[in-house]
Amino acid sequence: MSRVQLGAFLLLTLLACALTWQVQGWRMGRQLAEQSAQHEQEWQAQAESAAAQLVAERLQHQGLVQRLQISEQQHYQELLDVQQTQARLRDRLATADLRLSVLVERDAAGCPGLPGAPGAGSVDHDPVRARLDPAHAQRIIAITDDGDRGLIALRACQAYVRGQVR
Repeated sequence: MSRVQLGAFLLLTLLACALTWQVQGWRMGRQLAEQSAQHEQEWQAQAESAAAQLVAERLQHQGLVQRLQISEQQHYQELLDVQQTQARLRDRLATADLRLSVLVERDAAGCPGLPGAPGAGSVDHDPVRARLDPAHAQRIIAITDDGDRGLIALRACQAYVRGQVR
């Protein structure tokens, strides 16, 4: 081979290599662009999914907060009603407007002097009642007040648990 032919062969080989290199660069660039677009779409889908999940959780949280507020308002109103009732009862006991009493059996041993069963001419058919000392009545009212508060708190807790189970 002559030098010209060898130079032409080398030149053609170099051109073929450069052309191949350029074509491979274009193909790789296109593949990288496609991969980049695909990754961008995947990230966009993940971001939209996370945003939708965040919105759903926020709505769920708002619903829970509303239910808790309603429950708290009901609990507070029940407590307020019971406190007002107990206060009126204590006031009536303190002013002697109301007296607490207990039923006593007519034949009870240890209660001498109580009238026996009503006779034929008697109109007394009511059970015998004994009045309580006002101080004892106040203590009983305080105990029932604590019991009422406990029952209201228990109902509030049960309502909360039932709301969580749903």
